[in-house]
Parts: sequence; structure tokens; C-alpha cells
Amino acid sequence: MKGIAATGAVVVAGVLVMLNSAFVIDQAEQGIIVQFGEPIGDVIDEPGLHWRVPFIQEVRRFDNRLLAWNGDVSQIPTLGREFVLVDTVARWRIVDPLKFLQSVRDESGARTRLDDIIDSVARDIVSGTDLEEIVRSADWKVDVEELEELAKEALAREDTTLEKPKKGRARLEQEMLASASRLMPGLGIELMDVRIKRINYIDSVRAQVETRMISERQSIAARFRSEGQGKSQEILGNMEKELRGIRSEAERKAQEIIGTADAEATKIYGRAFNADPEFYAFFRTLESYDAIGENTTLMIDADSDFFKYLQSTRRR
Repeated sequence: MKGIAATGAVVVAGVLVMLNSAFVIDQAEQGIIVQFGEPIGDVIDEPGLHWRVPFIQEVRRFDNRLLAWNGDVSQIPTLGREFVLVDTVARWRIVDPLKFLQSVRDESGARTRLDDIIDSVARDIVSGTDLEEIVRSADWKVDVEELEELAKEALAREDTTLEKPKKGRARLEQEMLASASRLMPGLGIELMDVRIKRINYIDSVRAQVETRMISERQSIAARFRSEGQGKSQEILGNMEKELRGIRSEAERKAQEIIGTADAEATKIYGRAFNADPEFYAFFRTLESYDAIGENTTLMIDADSDFFKYLQSTRRR
């Protein structure tokens, strides 16, 4: 029984030794064997099963994929003294695990160093650059001829240049990458790119900019209203002028028609009078009799010709 127990103990010990000796490197990582805190041997970058001395050696694993770095939002003055909030991002990878282990130990330490390096580079470059160069691309262009008149005037008031940026945002990002990359080899890190994710005014400046934009829009709106009122008065004046012309022409035509009608009526009356003057006189007198109302009083001589037909009627 003692022999069997001893054999079992040896087997268990062998299994434990084997388990502590074998380790696997994944395709997305690379490793270094460390003994008593010091790296031993070369970097292990071949995926698969590997061996180490059990209990006294350990494996430090490092990701060999692209890693993301997100910086803190920093308040930076531009060359024109506009304070802006700059948010930068970067992508990096571990290219020399041995230097990486010796310099920053792990990814947390690497991100701390990247915070110092990239934030410092971004601050230096942004503070030495005009705001227009930061927010515009190198291929930015404006066709002044296509701008509306109001936009041209607003740009003139702002003293805003419409020239093509000398560098542009992409060029500034390349300068950030080049400056930061010079400090990376000693860390075992390769910096792949640096990008400006967001640029914005600080709260106090943003409030001033918003107030100025509102004031400009109100000024433009007031100008539109003034121009609209002027145009309205012009339209109303033209309409009144045309209306007076139409009325004058209508009155002229009405007078022409009335005159023509009166002339025609006179001609008819003349022909009727010439045909039978006695009958015409009789007819016109009867019309005048009919026009007299019931309560009408006439102060006329009794021998007047106006009553001759009435007198002849009484005599008959």
C-alpha cells in the first residue's frame, strides 16, 4: 500500500510540474518569461504550446493588436488666443515587449505615459496654430462668387479669410504623430496615428460666440424686415398708381360713353321733334306733368303755356 501511495504522489507531483511548466500563447498576444522579476530569453511571439521552469518562472503576456488611447479633454489656447476644448485619440501597438516591460511594465503604465506625451504634443501644436487651421481641412475651399451677398457682408464684418488653409487639420495631426512617435521607441511602442476627435469652445467663449451669432442673425432678420417693408411700400405704391390709372381710364371711357349716348339721344330727340313738333311738345309736356308729385306746389301764371293742354282739356 505504501508503494502505491508513493507512486500516486509521484504521479500527482509530475502532473503539477507539467501543468506549471506548460503555457499557451494565443494568436493575439506575445509573451516574455520572467524569473524573479527579470526577463529571461527572447520574446515568444509564436502561438502555441511553450514551456517554462515551474514555480520560479512566470509568463507576462502582451497584446499584439492595435490598442486605443483616449485622452482627456484639454483646454488649450490657440495662436489667436481663442480657448478651445481639444479631445484627442490615438491608436498604438506593442512592438518590443521587452522594452515595454522594462519601461512601463503594463498597459496601464503605457497609457499613463501616452497621456503625458500626446497631451503635451497636442498642447504645443494647438497653441501655436490658428483656429482656422485646426478646424479646416487642407482641401477646404470657398467659391466667393457663389456666396450670397449677406454671407459676404457677414464674412467681411468678421474679417474672416477665405484663403485655403496652409496646413489644415490632417497636417496638424501628422505633426502630432511625428512628434509623439520620436518618444515611442524607448517604450517599445509604435504609435499608429493621432486624431483630433472633437474641438469646441469653452463655456464662456461659447456663450459669447452664441450671443454674437444671435445678434448677427437678429441684425440680418431686421434687415430682411426693413427690405420687406420697403418692397411692400413699393408694391403698394405701384398698385395705387396703377389703380389711379385704371380709375382715370374708366372715368374717361365712361364720359366718352355718356357723351356718345347723350349725342345719340339728342339726335333721336331731334329726329322726333322734326317728324311732328306738335306731338313732341305734347309728349314732353305730359312727361313734365307726370313728374309733378301729389303735394307739389307750383307758382306759375295761369296763362302759362305749361297749362295749355290742361286748359284745353277742361274746355272740351
